[in-house]
Amino acid sequence: MNRRTFLKNVAGSLLALTGLAGGGYYYAREMEPYMLQKATETVVSKRIPVAYDNFNIIQFSDTHLGFHYTLEQFSELVHKINANNPDLIVFTGDLVDNPSTYHWSKELTKQLQTLQARYGKYWIYGNHDHGGYGTEKVKHVMDQSGFQLLKNTHTVLDKDGAQIVLAGIDDVILGRPNLDKALKNADENLYTILLAHEPDYADTTTQHAVDLQLSGHSHGGQVRVPFWGHLYTPAYAEKYIDGRYILGDGRLVLLVSTGVGTTRLPYRFLCKPEINQIILKRG
Repeated sequence: MNRRTFLKNVAGSLLALTGLAGGGYYYAREMEPYMLQKATETVVSKRIPVAYDNFNIIQFSDTHLGFHYTLEQFSELVHKINANNPDLIVFTGDLVDNPSTYHWSKELTKQLQTLQARYGKYWIYGNHDHGGYGTEKVKHVMDQSGFQLLKNTHTVLDKDGAQIVLAGIDDVILGRPNLDKALKNADENLYTILLAHEPDYADTTTQHAVDLQLSGHSHGGQVRVPFWGHLYTPAYAEKYIDGRYILGDGRLVLLVSTGVGTTRLPYRFLCKPEINQIILKRG
């Protein structure tokens, strides 16, 4: 190869790489953040009552409204959740990105009210919900929308006379989580689900009678590099990033959602937004 051909090939390669980089930027900002998908996990346990066989739970998390995530997108999310005909809906934190600057609208409350589930709608605080003096603002919207807050407390779901426990803790970073308090007087013989925004809290959860933990917070890293994986995850989402983990000698199943919106940077790459369908199966 002569010098002229070599330089021509180098220049062509650089132009190709620049094009790929530009295309990747466009894809990560303008395309993948809108590719909302459903991730389905089946959780099997002999502790699940017969009445809850095929019980359909829809989890959504980390919408971060206001940071490149709009009410129009949220309307699509609501439609997709309702289309799955859920028995139970749970929201695992971070409704808006910055409560102090977000333009609160009645339309958001209307959209949340539209969500329907036979056995109720429940939620917990994320760190962004407490930030920016948002604690009471977010709670007011969720109260008006028919969501029940599980803040270091639990409720007992009853289906055809059979019961399971649904518990929730306060946010780990900016709240005061207390799992002992959340499970106080809960029947340890009942199948128990915990909502905890930060997934790494699962190492504490294994010390309690909990069968399933549902978390978000990590965003799955938001940006993933082939052969490398995620580049960054926030505190308390550094160990468990996304998907399924089996902990506590097999007793605890941890499911981590990659979430719906974005934060810090408005990009997603190889990490699509998702709602999560959890199907309980008696095994």
